[in-house]
Amino acid sequence: MLWILLTAAAAPLQVARNALQRGLVGDAGPWGATLVRFLFGLPFSILVFAAVAALTPDAHPTVSARFAMAVVAGALAQIGATAALLVAMRRSGFAVATFMQQSSLPLAALMGAAVLHDALRPLQWAGLAATTLALGLLSWPRRTDERAALLGSLFGLASGAAFAVALNAYRLAGEALESAHPIYSATAALVAAQALQSLVMCSLLAAIRPETLRAVGASWKASLGAGLFGTAASACWFSALALAPAGPVRAVGVIEGPIAAAAARRLFQERLSPRQIAGGALAAVGVAMTALG
Repeated sequence: MLWILLTAAAAPLQVARNALQRGLVGDAGPWGATLVRFLFGLPFSILVFAAVAALTPDAHPTVSARFAMAVVAGALAQIGATAALLVAMRRSGFAVATFMQQSSLPLAALMGAAVLHDALRPLQWAGLAATTLALGLLSWPRRTDERAALLGSLFGLASGAAFAVALNAYRLAGEALESAHPIYSATAALVAAQALQSLVMCSLLAAIRPETLRAVGASWKASLGAGLFGTAASACWFSALALAPAGPVRAVGVIEGPIAAAAARRLFQERLSPRQIAGGALAAVGVAMTALG
């Protein structure tokens, strides 16, 4: 199925983007590195949408209040999620933060059960329990620098919660715009979200942290790479979500965890402890049970 291929492609692209963003945190700070993802990704998103629109001449998008509200909610949630993830990577490590980001699916399921009264099957509740235990294993601090590690884990959980909101909001936006052409609606929603995110973040940083904008401009070469990989990953995620429910998409997306672990060891000389390896494996199992139950 096409959505499986898109999700499988999104995972390594997202790891590459996160790795480039992590390298920018030292100079531009987490908010500057977050801006990079959206501002430098926007030109590539526009090019992708233009190509898709040219291949979809019979599309008839409907820009409604429902679409606008969903894009705004998803865009703001993604800003917070990205910044929290970058802080978690600095404090808990690249791989651990990526594993903890997988909490977005169980948290999304809990949000649906509490707010939308979604019915969860017993296997899904078991998956939630397994993922909760796994997050405990990942977030339990080592004896050294316990406070920093615990704080990083909390930021990882916050990132997962915010991504859970964005996940559902973007799916709703795609359905509201043009349900007959899911790839068209997904790429259009991506452009709208990144344009809003760039405008909001540039305005805020210009007002309160102009030095951050200067740091982002100075690192434009690395920023272009992060923007390119970010747009490619987001286009794949958005398109997969337009073609399939969020649960199965996130289940396939679990392959991001092992890829991130390999990247962390190769690029940042990070090593996972046996406890963290067990926690990451259990998190993957829990997420898959929640998604496919």
